[in-house]
Amino acid sequence: MGLMENVPKVLDPLPGGSRLADAVDYVVNWARSRSIWPLTFGTSCCAIEMMAASMARYDISRFGSEVFRASPRQADLFIVAGTIVEKMAEPLVRLYEQMPGPKWVIAMGSCTISGGPFYYDNYSVVKGVDRLIPVDVFVPGCPPRPEALLNGLVLLQEKIRKETLRNPRRPGEPLSAPAEDRWARAKEAWEELERIKDEQMAEARAKFAAEHPDYKPPKPPRAEKPAFPEVAREPAPHAGWNARAVADAVHARFPELKLFRLGDVAPEVLEARPADWIPSFEVPSGKLLEVARWLKDGELKMDFPLLLTSVDRLDRFELVAQLMNSSTSARVELRVPVEKIFPEGGSYAAGEKNQKYGATAPSLVPVWPGMGWHEREIYDLMGIRFEGNPDMRRIFLEEDFPGHPLRKDFDMPGRAIPRHA
Repeated sequence: MGLMENVPKVLDPLPGGSRLADAVDYVVNWARSRSIWPLTFGTSCCAIEMMAASMARYDISRFGSEVFRASPRQADLFIVAGTIVEKMAEPLVRLYEQMPGPKWVIAMGSCTISGGPFYYDNYSVVKGVDRLIPVDVFVPGCPPRPEALLNGLVLLQEKIRKETLRNPRRPGEPLSAPAEDRWARAKEAWEELERIKDEQMAEARAKFAAEHPDYKPPKPPRAEKPAFPEVAREPAPHAGWNARAVADAVHARFPELKLFRLGDVAPEVLEARPADWIPSFEVPSGKLLEVARWLKDGELKMDFPLLLTSVDRLDRFELVAQLMNSSTSARVELRVPVEKIFPEGGSYAAGEKNQKYGATAPSLVPVWPGMGWHEREIYDLMGIRFEGNPDMRRIFLEEDFPGHPLRKDFDMPGRAIPRHA
């Protein structure tokens, strides 16, 4: 509070000074509680409800908090609304430290308070923002309604009005206790109670079984499964190139490419496919750029890359790219096997998990620059490096994060709270 902390020291020795200090106390805290400026900060679903609270229907400005500031140096309330991941933790703490005091924090929503549904089995979500910064008011919900946030703001105002210049507010320390698997502890306690009950009932059960050797417990009633008539699938209307035409065009230029899981099929089989079926071709890694350039510049004009993702097939990776012609809506899918590069003599066999191995694939950035973000995501989560990508950095996790979380061999018990089997 700076200068204001010295007011009681100056006024209390004077006649009637303590009453004057109390009056100053009241006016200062009343003004502070009625002019709380929140920081513009939102990370997930709860941020939508926070935005709704500032709109005309709920009108957070009634409480003097309509001035959302874009700079932490002009804000004194940090409403943390949404999931906080570890990569976001450091910037969040930096923003809090840049806010001038006195400052307050509202934790909004289950994910912010405890990690929410991401509490277990998650490698990146912080298990509560109070492990990073001190929190004054918790607003539970998933997500909480704007009314709940307004109630949390009223509680914070009451808390501010109770602060005094003689005993100024001191922010607490972040929570340091380790996250616990409360679900597993409850399960263990329940299993122990069941074991004790079984021991106590063992004699009575044996006696009953001897007296009633033919007894069979009744089966629980089961609701009759309703029978629904089969509804014929209505083919979707399609304009422009259909799946058969796309497949024929690709096969005319690259006859060696095979359809995924179909191989070489008769034309009438493709003709019977619905109009919205997307032909998927298996493309060798070394031929990917040639096929991609033809798809973009050739007769199909696949000018819009829909997605690029990857699958861990244990013995190999598999890239999956979906492309579309933005004029005709014609689509095609490419599946590219990518070899896993193991250490000398290594392989992905039983008992050999967690060994270091890499993978490389040609980048599609020279053909579609927008693929750069997709390739960075695949590198971050799957560990495939793309040769030719000018910005091969992680996009979600820290650069020093150990491993790649979407690989089947990823195992980091220190970052997740594993459930008991």
